[in-house]
Amino acid sequence: MASLPTFVETVRKEFQPSFWWPVQFCVYTTLTSYILSIITGNVSQVDRVWTFLPTIYTAYFALLPFWPKNALLPLFPYTPEETYSEAAQSYSLRALLMLALVVIWMFRLSYNTWRRGLFNLNDEDYRWAILRQRVPPWFFQVVNFTFIAVIQNIILFSLGLPTHIAAFQQPSKLSTSDYILATLALVDLTCEFIADNQQYSFQTYKKTGVLDKNEWPAARIAWTPEDAKRGFVTRGLWAWSRHPNFFCEQTFWAIITLFPLLAPESPNLPAHPLSSPTAIWPLTPALVLCTLFFSSTLFSESISLSKYPEGYSAYQQRVAMFVPFLTPVWGVLLKLQGKQGKVDALLFKHGNDTKALENKKSQ
Repeated sequence: MASLPTFVETVRKEFQPSFWWPVQFCVYTTLTSYILSIITGNVSQVDRVWTFLPTIYTAYFALLPFWPKNALLPLFPYTPEETYSEAAQSYSLRALLMLALVVIWMFRLSYNTWRRGLFNLNDEDYRWAILRQRVPPWFFQVVNFTFIAVIQNIILFSLGLPTHIAAFQQPSKLSTSDYILATLALVDLTCEFIADNQQYSFQTYKKTGVLDKNEWPAARIAWTPEDAKRGFVTRGLWAWSRHPNFFCEQTFWAIITLFPLLAPESPNLPAHPLSSPTAIWPLTPALVLCTLFFSSTLFSESISLSKYPEGYSAYQQRVAMFVPFLTPVWGVLLKLQGKQGKVDALLFKHGNDTKALENKKSQ
């Protein structure tokens, strides 16, 4: 088996200079997270750095002119002298804009992760505990190494690739597409923040039975005992999408992926080391992330379905998994089957609505 220094040297030979440091960093974070998962018995090590790693890779590519030519310390970022000169000497306005948006994304996710206690070193994603019970120990360790440690770290690295392209484009000014996409990204992050807050507000009420008047705007929903008894949130953005936060997360990285692809300078740039008219690799970050979220959501929903078989089954029939625009379509289909009224009563009746329905029936 090749030693780590030998592997690093292979990386230097096979990859473009602008990839030397981030690929090495990805290898080290992968090995570290896996080793820590074995030592601690907690496989959520990658989860604790998920909010930071895409920002680190994005910042590296956006700030190529800032880094020294040689690493000052082990794992310290640097820009090799062999890097394409324009990208190494001049900042790309587009890459800097993308970095600013990713930093906002990082603060949002870090805040949500912190208040849920997921930065606690003893915390582990509840889904891994359930998976442990469903598969043999040896198979779980295979999943731990291949998916949890290796694949997830590669995905996080790939989220920086759009900024890598933008760093080589060197536009003299931002284009119309940049302004449109930046606006869409900010709207998307706002919706994701609202979805996070509504979910957190519901879970807090479900545990305490007390409404918090200090919730963020758009999350000050008058939850009722009926909501808590149902077990899962069906109000606010969650009435339109079963996972509005996941939908916004995938949309955000799709938008980031499109920045360099919709720009006038792209995608076929002679200056860019991996550009070609038929290259599809720039789409990789968004496609891979969507695949991850879809498969992960299927597993999460199987758990919810086992806990709330009747209610969550109705929720799946009535509300789209991700895309909110499909929810009215599901409603029409249920109406044609004569099921919409029953399903809506099960999912969307709250307190006074339920009492009013009972009074109407008694008259």
